[in-house]
Amino acid sequence: MSTETPTWIDHFPGNFMWSNATLVTKGMAPYGAVALGEIDQICENLRPRQGEPEAWWEEWAAMGSRMEKFGDEADAAGSMLTSGNFYLRAGMYYFTAERFIEPGPEKRAMGEKAIGLQTKGILRRHPNVERVEVPYEGGSLPALFMKARDVSGPAPTVVLFDGLDNCKEMSVLFCGLEFAERGWNTLAIDGPGQGESLRLRDIKSRYDYEVAGIAAYEYVDSRPDVDSDRVAVMGYSFGGYYAPRVAAFEKRYVACVAFGAMHWNMVEWVEKIRHNVTTDPKRSSTSHFQVPWVFGARDLDHAIEMAANFNLNGIAEKIECPVLVAHGIDDRIVPLEDAENLIAAIGSEDKTLLVFTPEMGGAEHVQVDNRQVGVDLICDWLADRI
Repeated sequence: MSTETPTWIDHFPGNFMWSNATLVTKGMAPYGAVALGEIDQICENLRPRQGEPEAWWEEWAAMGSRMEKFGDEADAAGSMLTSGNFYLRAGMYYFTAERFIEPGPEKRAMGEKAIGLQTKGILRRHPNVERVEVPYEGGSLPALFMKARDVSGPAPTVVLFDGLDNCKEMSVLFCGLEFAERGWNTLAIDGPGQGESLRLRDIKSRYDYEVAGIAAYEYVDSRPDVDSDRVAVMGYSFGGYYAPRVAAFEKRYVACVAFGAMHWNMVEWVEKIRHNVTTDPKRSSTSHFQVPWVFGARDLDHAIEMAANFNLNGIAEKIECPVLVAHGIDDRIVPLEDAENLIAAIGSEDKTLLVFTPEMGGAEHVQVDNRQVGVDLICDWLADRI
């Protein structure tokens, strides 16, 4: 719950849009992608500027620029690992800055800078990662493939799709690092409407996400370092819709994880966004343009029409593989009831709803307040199934 006093979770009391976006970025600290001290500097500069539309991207980009400069200096000195750390943090701050820039040339430029620096940092810090292209409808989808550690021969693999406003450069760290330690590969992919695919290639989302899910499976199936009989599909946040949809139609996936369920009624969700952004934008978790941009809609009214197709009614029943739905009891974006609706509708006999409480940690949306505990317990569930 929001309070008048700033907390680690609600950095900007009464401003859920900024607090939630800040929390998402803070959640990357355990993986070296941000530094909490730097975030605190940014937020203290932002606190008196909450009425200024340009303040968000100016302050986050300013820190990104500082880190990029330090990275360049370390790079010139031949300190590749040090520069990798600076570049990774610079890229993450630029990506956070980009979040509230409306679609257009400035947003694209910020997104391109963010992705380029994040990638440079990841590849320098994590040599078991490679950039790959997944063939898709005559073109391709960009992805990062993180190889399992200390495994010779084909390994189990998790195909991982992002959320509404995240990217593969984030998920390859907060999931892929743990997966690699457990002997699994990760294909962190920017599917339609996600990350680089949306920002630099203008590939919009689609309700029939099995098309992207099938393409991702075909790609990992072609790799000699993947055990094709032990491939799971996973999505987080909005990916909590994508992954079950994929599993319902692509039976070669042997397990499915919804890392946070998505809204059971997408139309009501977009209607709520429209109501919030027109009455008090600070109450919304997302901007007025994010969903239309992702969907390829003209505006929120058009997005509401399109949202009717993003529906798992009659689809979840088709899922046959084991399914885990992980959800925070205090999730303020997607209520627990929607996770309960999803798990009830899934046709598989092996299905689990894992609810995170404040006592466990990870009670917020997609366990962003304690992502490690979320990923650990997901891994424990997956270990028995891939």
